[in-house]
Amino acid sequence: MPKPLVVCVVGTRPDAIKSAPVIRELRRFEDRVDTLVVATGQHREMLAQALAAFDLTADVDLDIMTHGQTLAQVTTRALEGLDRVLAERSPQLVLAQGDTSTTFAAALAAFYRRIPFGHVEAGLRTPTIDDPFPEEFNRRAAALVATQHYAPTKWSAENLRQEGVPEDHIFVTGNTGIDAVQYTATRSKTVWLPDHTGPVILVTTHRRENWGEPQRRIAEAIRTILADNPTAVAVVAMHRNPDVRTTLTKVLGDCPQVQLIEPPDYAPFVRLMQRADLILSDSGGVQEEAPAFGKPVLVLRETTERPEGVSAGVARLVGTDRERIIAEANELLSHPSAYAAMARATSPYGDGRASQRIRHAALQLLGVDSPAELE
Repeated sequence: MPKPLVVCVVGTRPDAIKSAPVIRELRRFEDRVDTLVVATGQHREMLAQALAAFDLTADVDLDIMTHGQTLAQVTTRALEGLDRVLAERSPQLVLAQGDTSTTFAAALAAFYRRIPFGHVEAGLRTPTIDDPFPEEFNRRAAALVATQHYAPTKWSAENLRQEGVPEDHIFVTGNTGIDAVQYTATRSKTVWLPDHTGPVILVTTHRRENWGEPQRRIAEAIRTILADNPTAVAVVAMHRNPDVRTTLTKVLGDCPQVQLIEPPDYAPFVRLMQRADLILSDSGGVQEEAPAFGKPVLVLRETTERPEGVSAGVARLVGTDRERIIAEANELLSHPSAYAAMARATSPYGDGRASQRIRHAALQLLGVDSPAELE
């Protein structure tokens, strides 16, 4: 009998990073299941970089991006392209991760073709459907049609139960981002700032809700933090979005304590997180990854769908208020006991075996036997 086919859909760098461990795990069982990686190209260059860090490439590239297109155009082109692939290949299962427009399109395409959909990183929620925009809508919509929900934590699983998802459709797996960061941590030989002896602050800020004035406040706060801590340097990884880059360059471009860098490949970025003493970020993935290395994170958002880190003491929500960012960063940089309290906290996001649990559940759905976990 022919092997069942699983289509794994990725579109952005975070999609690729968190889907890669699942793809690699499925391919460990290539004698029992076929796996097709489909990239929409929502983040074209960064997507390819991220897959390459795991020795993966896309089998199908829809290449949907055009300059200046709207969210509606991104979603429409992804949906049309994915529908063609599903019609041609007739998979038995579609998997996608997280909350991107690609993930929403993958879920909807699978639903239209009546193909089971598995949602990796299911159950994350904020109180309102447009914060963050459009990600909160995307993940809620994906949940409506998912057959299997791979919840990273007990909190996310409880969110799904409260929305009426049947218990036997929910699988608490841990977060595949931890699988990815553990796999990558020892593979890169990149050395960041080898001669610098003062604090290193890593900054990533790119979310749509922070464009414009909020991002200007963040950048101004960074300048002040560095002025207050003259031995510190800030490494700012600039997203490719021109709105993001313009603001950061205007405010920080002439600051001698700032290094504005291009987005590193994933493996060097993991090494940069390991090198940093403090991380300021609005990235969901960084909120999960940094605590794996004992790095305190100040979350540059008003809400987070990852409250486990805040509850565990490994992250703090500081929003985009300039004075609050300055106060929180300075406290950590100047009070060793406050820093140690965050750095010693335990990460709540997983043990590095989420992809094994997802593979086991997915293959069970397809009637294929496989071990629950492997060493």
